[in-house]
Amino acid sequence: MSLFPTYPRLPVTLTDAEGTIVRDDDNNEYLDFTSGIGVNNLGHRPVAVQRAIEEQMNRLWHVSNIFPVPAQKEAAEILTSHSSMDAVFFCNSGAEANEAAIKLARKHTGKNKVVTFGQSFHGRSFATMAATGQEKVRQGFGRMLEPFDYAVWNDQESVEKNIDETTAACMLEIVQGEGGVRPAEQSFLEFVQDICRSRGVLLIIDEIQTGAGRTGELFAYETMGLDPDIITSAKGLGSGFPVGAMLGKAFLKDDFSPGSHGSTFGGNPLSATAARATLEEILKEGFLNDVKEKGKYMKEQLTKMVADIDGVKEVRGLGLMIGVEWEYEVKPIIDELRTEGVLVLPAGPDVIRLLPPLTVTTAQIDAALRILDEVFHRKA
Repeated sequence: MSLFPTYPRLPVTLTDAEGTIVRDDDNNEYLDFTSGIGVNNLGHRPVAVQRAIEEQMNRLWHVSNIFPVPAQKEAAEILTSHSSMDAVFFCNSGAEANEAAIKLARKHTGKNKVVTFGQSFHGRSFATMAATGQEKVRQGFGRMLEPFDYAVWNDQESVEKNIDETTAACMLEIVQGEGGVRPAEQSFLEFVQDICRSRGVLLIIDEIQTGAGRTGELFAYETMGLDPDIITSAKGLGSGFPVGAMLGKAFLKDDFSPGSHGSTFGGNPLSATAARATLEEILKEGFLNDVKEKGKYMKEQLTKMVADIDGVKEVRGLGLMIGVEWEYEVKPIIDELRTEGVLVLPAGPDVIRLLPPLTVTTAQIDAALRILDEVFHRKA
């Protein structure tokens, strides 16, 4: 095989999809509760996004960012008008968005240290790998970019200890996705924001997985009433087209002056069009309220389902980002769910992560829950 073995491939080749349904090369159908790891928030091949991309493909695919890109400006205006941010930098991925955020924070403050959290995940580039609070991600790659400190999740005292006069920014996820679908406590988030403000530290919120409507708001920080200085977005932003974005407050704009940062493909006509069309769908009246209701329903049903299963420790999450923590490794359960027609994800060795498309129907949720119920009780 001519590929580096960087991914543990599943024994299933998916060939076509629509909405929440995917099919493999044997024509088996699955309910996709992975959404490409939180990418296909509007389901597979959403009609409005596909139409917009096809129209753009018939006109112009790529130009350098030395030229204005109308779709980029339109997507940026949607993002800023529906957030507390004022400016947007487009790139290709979540890791690049987080790289930009780290660079901007260090440049603006003139300080170097960034505080993140144990079990966090921010990417696999050198800066974002160093920012990630999981040793397994950093192993084997030599000396990391410095300095990064890792505070304890939901522990105020640890944050206060780690933020000092050398700290440029504190970077966190509202819900740690790869770290086990672990939501932050409201009081903890408020404490972090307050200490950042009092000590002149920028607050960066990584919305790579929690953004684009996943938690029932366009960005998860809104559910907590926060006002960060920088947020990052990717995954669901482009409905499968590679696009990332770093959003920041107006007082940061001059720090990213011409020549200070860049991206050849970032925000090109195709990716910007995908982002604009995706955002327009997510922000349609009633869409996000529907996500909240479906997330609440799914979490409640799962909680009832596992009440009599001794091996389940907790059901937790926010919106349509839900984790089921077990007392043992969940790979055999995930494998069996796949054979029964439901695709789910791990989030560490002992957590099953459910990320259905935001467009999933209640009937599809119920169908998945019936299979989950059967497999969970069989494996318990």
